[in-house]
Amino acid sequence: MATKKRKTSRGNQSGGRRRTRTVEPPRFVGRDASPVLDRYPPKESPTTARPQLPSSLPTPAPDPASRPPPPPTRAAPASGEPLITLDRPFDVDEFSTLLGETSIRVTVPREALAEVLHRVLEFMGFGIYVYSIAVRPAPAELLKSYVVELRRVDYSAEKGGWVPFVEKGTTDSPFGSPGTPG
Repeated sequence: MATKKRKTSRGNQSGGRRRTRTVEPPRFVGRDASPVLDRYPPKESPTTARPQLPSSLPTPAPDPASRPPPPPTRAAPASGEPLITLDRPFDVDEFSTLLGETSIRVTVPREALAEVLHRVLEFMGFGIYVYSIAVRPAPAELLKSYVVELRRVDYSAEKGGWVPFVEKGTTDSPFGSPGTPG
C-alpha cells in the first residue's frame, strides 16, 4: 500500500518576505463643512472655557476707613408671614387615614372642605364610627381654610340622643384577639 503525503500549507515556506498592504487614511464622505460655523463660532461652555487673563494689573484695595458705609439692609416684610413655608399641602387621602380615631382636629383648605366632609360621611355610613362634626373658619381674614373637628359619639337610648363616646375597656372576645377594645 502506498501512503500519500499530505500537502501542508504553513504560510510562506520559502522564507521570503510577506507582502504588506498599505492602509490609506479614511476619506471624508458627506457634505462640506457649513460656512455658518466660520462666521458664527460655537459658544464655549463654562467647562471648556479658557481662563481669561486680566488685561491690567489688579489695583490695591482701598483703605477700609475711606470706604462709604454699606447701604442699610431692608428688614423682612412687616406682615408677619414668612417668605418660605415648609408646611406640606393638605392631602385628603392622608386625612382619610385618621378616620377611626376618637377625636380629630384638622385645618382644611377651602378647596378640599367638600371632599373632606364627603369622606367623613361616607366613613360614618358603615355605622361603626359616628362623629359629631364641627366646622368653623380658621383664624384668618379671607376664609381660605376651615377647622374641622370630629368627635366620636354613641347613641344613648336612655338619654334619647347622641353622647360622647366613652372607651369601655377591654373584653375577651372569641371573634378577635384577647384584650381588644370592646
